[in-house]
Amino acid sequence: MHPIQEQVSLAEYTTLRLPVRARYFVRVSSLSALKDALRFSQDKGLQLLVLGEGSNLVIREDFPGLCVKLELSGVKVDPQPGGAVQVTAAAGESWHGFVLYCLEHGLHGLENLALIPGCVGASPVQNVGAYGVEIKDRMLALSALDRQTLQLRSFTLADCEFGYRDSVFKGRLRDRYIIVSVTFLLSANASRVTNYGGLREWLPCSDPSPRELFDAVCAARRAKLPAPAELPNVGSFFKNPVVGESAHQALLKRFPRLVSYPVAGGFKLAAGWLIDQAGWKGKIDGAVAVHRNQALVLVNQGDGTGVDILRLAGRIQADIRQRFDVELEIEPRIY
Repeated sequence: MHPIQEQVSLAEYTTLRLPVRARYFVRVSSLSALKDALRFSQDKGLQLLVLGEGSNLVIREDFPGLCVKLELSGVKVDPQPGGAVQVTAAAGESWHGFVLYCLEHGLHGLENLALIPGCVGASPVQNVGAYGVEIKDRMLALSALDRQTLQLRSFTLADCEFGYRDSVFKGRLRDRYIIVSVTFLLSANASRVTNYGGLREWLPCSDPSPRELFDAVCAARRAKLPAPAELPNVGSFFKNPVVGESAHQALLKRFPRLVSYPVAGGFKLAAGWLIDQAGWKGKIDGAVAVHRNQALVLVNQGDGTGVDILRLAGRIQADIRQRFDVELEIEPRIY
């Protein structure tokens, strides 16, 4: 385990670049080091904050406990009969780097999830998804460390209780386990999802190669979403809300150009469309703002704080509630 440091700025470890500090901070690159860090937090009775790439996190104020920077690395490939391939990646691997690794090694199925910021271990927590594919569609199992007992537990796909941008790790098992590795079921045969509306315009043809699909996803994301390294943000700040049929019909009568999609249990509304229609795109609020090209993205323009970001988010939520009678749920985790 690396030495435990005190009073460390977390700005460089979170994509919002918020000016907060951790009372204690440590980087861990092995399972034994992670256990040592947990024992340290237990002995001192400290709160625990586990960071991957800090890409889905809003920290309001200085963290009084131990911040653990998870740097577990490694990828294992296990071919299966019929062209299936099990691929296990350590939690600290860069997500986009892992997707690129799979593409370059002929392991297909993750191309639609290219360029999503974050690390492998964070991907199942909110069941990340893009362009018609979610983690639950490709994941086989994962391994996680119990923070209390320091024992490893295997989770099947069903154990994770995946939902839209949701999992058991955001619900009843929140802050109980630390994911240390994730196993995906991929294919040596090209398997592509290309029928998502927002992706088709970026594809060079109706039957793209895996590389062409990967490149199209990257181009689409770069055109719509600011890179956190250039403009601090956490990607989509709000979930797309789901409403019942009657509420959907009522909205359609008032807003005939409403952007929505049928899903199980009702209709998914495009949160970005709602925010854009309400006039928030590009709006500046002190040191924070709504991105000028994507209304779902809130950005830190330099010296914004977590309180600033959450205050702006609250104003947007209240406005959407008043205009559309729709509740927007914040997507990133808040500490």
